[in-house]
Amino acid sequence: MSLNERISKVIEYSGFTPSEFADEVDVQRSSISHVTSGRNKPSLEFIIKIKSRFPEILWDWLVNGDGEMLKSELPDIEEQTPEEKLKPTSLPDLFTMMNDDEDFGTEESENTVIFESPSESVKTYQSKANEKITDSQRLEKPKEEIINQIIDNQQNKIKRIVIFYENGKFESFEP
Repeated sequence: MSLNERISKVIEYSGFTPSEFADEVDVQRSSISHVTSGRNKPSLEFIIKIKSRFPEILWDWLVNGDGEMLKSELPDIEEQTPEEKLKPTSLPDLFTMMNDDEDFGTEESENTVIFESPSESVKTYQSKANEKITDSQRLEKPKEEIINQIIDNQQNKIKRIVIFYENGKFESFEP
């Protein structure tokens, strides 16, 4: 059975008309027609949209044609013996670790070493005149640099001003 035939079977299973199916899986109606007629092959995005809308359809069947179409047609896992079932392994979370901890909630014994925290240092306050410049404060330029910048700006003269409008037009002004 080809992929196009399997998609036709999914449309039949859904109970929708091809145009309703296209709306349901959010694809163009023409693409449904092209795929079911065999003109085009479905894209991966197309197949993913079908699978996300119909999660009961198995990937192996939809993509490769292997196995059964629906998950419900698989043998029940509960029919297996407990030895055959795999026990899921999960990482312990904070609360299960607390429940397993035998010492939780008990007081420490006298043999444990007690660490003393170092005493807090005393911060001396400086006057505003002696405050240092921090990274978040703006640094001042030296006066010579400011004067040089003013002189450079006076030597630069405006040659042309261009104004661009949203509609693509522009105006140019020359002094």
